[in-house]
Amino acid sequence: MSHVSRGKRRTGFITGFLLAPLTLYLTFVIWPYVQTFGYSFTDWTGQSPVLHFVGLDNYATLLRDEVFRGALVNNLLLLVLVPVTTILLALFLAFMVNAGGRGGSGGVQGVRGSRFYKIVYFFPQVLSLAVLAVLFGAVYRSDQGGLLNGLLVRAGLVDPEHPVEWLNEPDLVLWCLLLVVVWHGVGFYLVLFSAAMQSVPRDVYEAALLDGAGRAQTFFRITLPLLWDSVQTSAVYLGIAAMDMFVLVSTMTSGQFGGGPDHRSEVMATVLMRNFLYFGKSGYACAMGVVMLLLTLILSVVVLRATRRERIEF
Repeated sequence: MSHVSRGKRRTGFITGFLLAPLTLYLTFVIWPYVQTFGYSFTDWTGQSPVLHFVGLDNYATLLRDEVFRGALVNNLLLLVLVPVTTILLALFLAFMVNAGGRGGSGGVQGVRGSRFYKIVYFFPQVLSLAVLAVLFGAVYRSDQGGLLNGLLVRAGLVDPEHPVEWLNEPDLVLWCLLLVVVWHGVGFYLVLFSAAMQSVPRDVYEAALLDGAGRAQTFFRITLPLLWDSVQTSAVYLGIAAMDMFVLVSTMTSGQFGGGPDHRSEVMATVLMRNFLYFGKSGYACAMGVVMLLLTLILSVVVLRATRRERIEF
């Protein structure tokens, strides 16, 4: 009898402990998704309490919306480039600061000054995206006062009378934004991969060196397989970041909520916010939000399944 009452008390305690956070999660996370899904089938304007059911009309309009299709293509391009570029750079730098050097007795260590490099590489992570937008806005200024144009003019590579319009060139603007995202994210994932590398016994690296393995072989045969779980998780987070990009695009590019020039830097989030806040097409914007949610879920599942492999123990 005592065991039964003790079990009931334990169940009651666990239920009471989880009730508050579960209620908050359902109220502030799940319920807004449900509301958005419902509004996506209406002509809601965002301000009027009157709305009408329109079925799949909003989703049919999305298929014909050239601006949204262009934003989707840009997101998919960033979805490939942001994770691949950031992870490759972070892996390379983490390997160099942890196992890229060799001690005098044949041991394994990072390159000289590795602690300093970790601090320098991580520094962009302490800056908010709003600060980054202002900082790189000065870097990409379209006159000689901009850092890039100033350097190129002094190097004789650019005509002082015709500096490069970095954020106003349709063929350059997306690549400029990609550089900002990668520069901001590399430091964080370098620290993440460094922490994972430090858990790998040095004996593993030293045994590979004694067998004549070079740095490239050591990286691809030892480091990368042992860090695969961290790489997999990083790919998901970076993919989700690539599906957003709203802050940088809206603050660094021209146009209402960004996206210029000529919608060449549009992402789905900027198109959504423009329709929601500027055009008053809130039901239509909710349909975009549902599409973004589905794409993000599909992305997570695809990345986790595509990168799934047998765990390697050491």
